[in-house]
Amino acid sequence: MLRFSSQWILRLLGWNITGSYPHELDKFIIVVMPHTSNWDFPLGLLVRNALGARHIKYVAKDSLFKPPFGRLFRALGGYPIDRSGNKGYVEAVAEIIKREPQFVLTVTPEGTRKKVNQLKTGFYYIALQAGVPLVPVRFDYGKKEVGWGEPFYPTGQREKDFETFLAFFKGAQGKYPEMGYEIS
Repeated sequence: MLRFSSQWILRLLGWNITGSYPHELDKFIIVVMPHTSNWDFPLGLLVRNALGARHIKYVAKDSLFKPPFGRLFRALGGYPIDRSGNKGYVEAVAEIIKREPQFVLTVTPEGTRKKVNQLKTGFYYIALQAGVPLVPVRFDYGKKEVGWGEPFYPTGQREKDFETFLAFFKGAQGKYPEMGYEIS
């Protein structure tokens, strides 16, 4: 029921899903860009439910998991992360992925909805340490399209990998295009 209602809502709003969700993989990291609006979260939930992939998780700042909404965010697949200082974030998340038999994590490398000139790189190192691929997903508000890319295994050559990986997002327009990270 939830799957069909989510598909119906996406169609009603004019959104299409292109590419394919990698159902054959038990563990991977979904990298969503551009991230320019709070509306990305409900859009992501609709897409997750429309695909029948309710096991997809996300991490968010721990302050979101306090009352009154903490239980709701956990029920929606959230994991709270304390971002105050260096707490071994990459290692902790990589260990969770290794430990769980099935774990799909969604991240936004911009790290915020505001304009940034540099992407966060933790997701890349989590994928390397956990031995899982990155799956690019673009939220293109200009085309009203959620595009799924092919799984990409990082090689450890970050600059080269980012150049290859980020090419998938080129031209995707966030809800507020002026706030999106510029891919050269």
